[in-house]
Order: sequence, then C-alpha cells, then structure tokens
Amino acid sequence: MANRRAAVKSLRVDAKRHSHNQTIRRELKKTLKKFQVLLSEKNAAEAKTLFKKVASLLDKAAKKRIIHSNTANRNKSRLAKRLLKTA
Repeated sequence: MANRRAAVKSLRVDAKRHSHNQTIRRELKKTLKKFQVLLSEKNAAEAKTLFKKVASLLDKAAKKRIIHSNTANRNKSRLAKRLLKTA
C-alpha cells in the first residue's frame, strides 16, 4: 500500500482512468465485432454506415491515447479494404 497521501490519490485516479479506458475499449471491440459480422454476411450497405462509427471510435480512442494513433490508422485502413472487397 502507498505511504503518502499523494500516492494514495494517484492509485485512486489511476483506477478511475483504467475503468474509463476499459469501457471505451470494450465498446470499440463490440462495434468492431459487429462490423466483422456484417462483412462476413456480405451486408455492405449496413457495414458502410457502421464503418463511419468504427472509424470515429478508433479516432476518439487514439486522440485520448487509449490506443496508439498508428494502430487506429492501421485498423481503419484494413477495415476499409475489406469493406471495398465486400461491396
């Protein structure tokens, strides 16, 4: 356990941030999974609208440094390629 009050507060803040970040990651993963399912079902119209949401979530997560910006860009690029193949 931490000895100083500042260290105790840091632990508290870290736990809150971790929880918030996990919530964002969880939503991102759920949306990505939905997108993958739509692509596997060859449902290009719905996948195209969901791609905008996925791209937005990836950008927001990268902006908040929850994921690395290069990771977000790489994922968007790969998903866009798969969407074009499906369409």
